[in-house]
Amino acid sequence: MKHIPALKNPILPGFHADPCLCRRGEDYYLAVSSFEWFPGVPIYHSRDMRHWELLTHGLQDDRAADLRRLPSAKGVWAPCLTWCEEDGLFYLTYSVMNSMEARYFDVNNYVITAPEVTGPWSAPVYLHSAGFDGSMFHDRDGKKYVISLEWETRPGYEKPGAICLVEYDPAAKAIVGLPRRIYTGGTDRGCIEGPHLYRRGEWYYLLCAEGGTGYAHCVTMARSHSVWGPYEPDPANPILTSAPGDFNERADWDHLKPRYYNPNTLLQKAGHGSYVDTAAGETYLAFHCSRPFLPELRCTLGREAGLARMVWTEDGWLRTWTGDNLAREEVLPSALPDAPVERPPARDLFQGPELAPYWYAPRRSPGRFARVGEGGLTLRGGESLCSLHEVALLARKLTSVQVQVTTRLDFAPTRYQHTAGLVLYYDNMDYAYLEKTWDEGLGAPVLLVRHLENGVRTDSRPVPAPPGPVWLRLTIQGRRTAFAWSADGAEYQAVGPVLDTSTFSDEYCKYGEFTGAFVGLACEDGVLHRLCAQFACFDYQADEEAGVNR
Repeated sequence: MKHIPALKNPILPGFHADPCLCRRGEDYYLAVSSFEWFPGVPIYHSRDMRHWELLTHGLQDDRAADLRRLPSAKGVWAPCLTWCEEDGLFYLTYSVMNSMEARYFDVNNYVITAPEVTGPWSAPVYLHSAGFDGSMFHDRDGKKYVISLEWETRPGYEKPGAICLVEYDPAAKAIVGLPRRIYTGGTDRGCIEGPHLYRRGEWYYLLCAEGGTGYAHCVTMARSHSVWGPYEPDPANPILTSAPGDFNERADWDHLKPRYYNPNTLLQKAGHGSYVDTAAGETYLAFHCSRPFLPELRCTLGREAGLARMVWTEDGWLRTWTGDNLAREEVLPSALPDAPVERPPARDLFQGPELAPYWYAPRRSPGRFARVGEGGLTLRGGESLCSLHEVALLARKLTSVQVQVTTRLDFAPTRYQHTAGLVLYYDNMDYAYLEKTWDEGLGAPVLLVRHLENGVRTDSRPVPAPPGPVWLRLTIQGRRTAFAWSADGAEYQAVGPVLDTSTFSDEYCKYGEFTGAFVGLACEDGVLHRLCAQFACFDYQADEEAGVNR
């Protein structure tokens, strides 16, 4: 018998928050949040629960969700991907968070449908604005329901609010009546969110995230004989977490709660679950988790997607295969036939005809400013990287803190507002940018590192740029992040300071949260928004087995 190695978490390293599992026949899909990044809602595909491939995106066009001017960590939250056999359609439900000012959580919830997960997807249908993390449930009688968290905004009322339910009429493309509160949680950890509804036998099962999406995060379960409740919490809640124990944090609105860091597990912040039953009769729970730098507890890679093997007990509750509730790095693999997928190439030459699916841009579609072809990648200059509007930044998710990134840039700036180069980016107020720009004092192009740290800008001493194309390099070795340049692609010279990788994280950055670090290419033209930069390649060498420098 062929030996099948253990599943190793995270199955999707780097920024892959709020994973939602979906099954159609022998195909398994996993959708994750995208926040301010386009294309929106990445959808991964697997046939064996071990090998996952980025297949498509639910939101391909930025006209489907207007994210311009939204601050970091707003935008598209917590997608729910479901397959309805009776309709022959995939349903993708998602929230667009517009504001969290004064804890109001102003949000719109939408649903789109498609006969195939690759599309074409329908135009968005507005559902409601009563809460976030909306998901769709298809009952056996043909009825459909939208379930979400209704966030409590009133003083004097128990926070954070309650899970609410409302029927959805697909013919009318509208909800039936108004959402009704049905559940307030299965623990006292607070911040109940991320609800998913299932039916198994005669029970309706409600799966939720509780404790805030930080170090007290967890997955909880409840059940009822009626879709409207009342829901009975699992007596063993939480069913999955990084922080076992019973504690009351309903009154604490801090979502990070670093005091609940657990030194006995590699995976922290485990929570926000969804599950599928496989064709082999197994049950897997998807969740997100983080791997922090110690002792600061900073998670540069953001919330990453993991899997837990689960079993159903005789009395109808869901438990981990190991019998406890701790998120683990190694997981019992599936018995499904092995189905390897091709990994993305380390070197992208941008030969087209389209960008590879792993490229993203903040707040707008990459096609609005990026073009690929025989000459490589062309970026048309946009606003500064601090802008929340139209930035020409093409980036991919950082999947390791042992990475070397190299590119070759051809760019002819004539003003100081002209820049192009290589970026380590967390949000618009936290990035490090090795740029080629114009120095008026020298009357010539120069290279320098612009570092934005919580909105405070520091520029390194400029060095003269060589004539013609220049090679740029970013090297991340655990905590150490450094840039270098080369005239010939062989001999490199350091430029700028050595930076602390851990500062590019939720825990350190004051202007963003919930996402993760990216590496990419940028072009700014603060004069006419039309000067272009050419990039011949993007070489991404990452050791994803190295883990995080602890």
